[in-house]
Amino acid sequence: MTTATFSSDTTDLTPDDYIVLGLATCFIKEDGEIHQVEVIEPIPSAALEAILKGIPTSYKLAYATTLGNILGGDTLQRPDGFPQNAQFSDEFEQRAIATARTYKRRESATELIPLGTTYTELNYSTERKRVLNASRVVTKDDNIKQHPNTHKVL
Repeated sequence: MTTATFSSDTTDLTPDDYIVLGLATCFIKEDGEIHQVEVIEPIPSAALEAILKGIPTSYKLAYATTLGNILGGDTLQRPDGFPQNAQFSDEFEQRAIATARTYKRRESATELIPLGTTYTELNYSTERKRVLNASRVVTKDDNIKQHPNTHKVL
């Protein structure tokens, strides 16, 4: 087993640690129009277990690999089988490291998709669109109206 680490914060991880990457269909809103993009992102163990049980997901596929195959070197390595136009998610490295830790904590999840294989039988759906740059504007109408006696001592 390799003992190299990625930084001083990741002494608990090695390049051989298991991780699952997903190819997600997401959307970006620009000038009132919605554009579809494909994003490569890590899938934590709990999310993978739920996705494999058949919940609708924006993932087209899930690929099991190691941290070293993705984070090795100075640039991120695109796995084989992922489209060239797919982009890595924001904060990919930090999310990949956090995701690898979820598989170390729950090693039984590493058996769901064997290392080096791609799982494509997902319940793929874009009915609920994942908009990446959505901003939430809070207004006074969002406040919960309380009964007038809520804060009174009776």
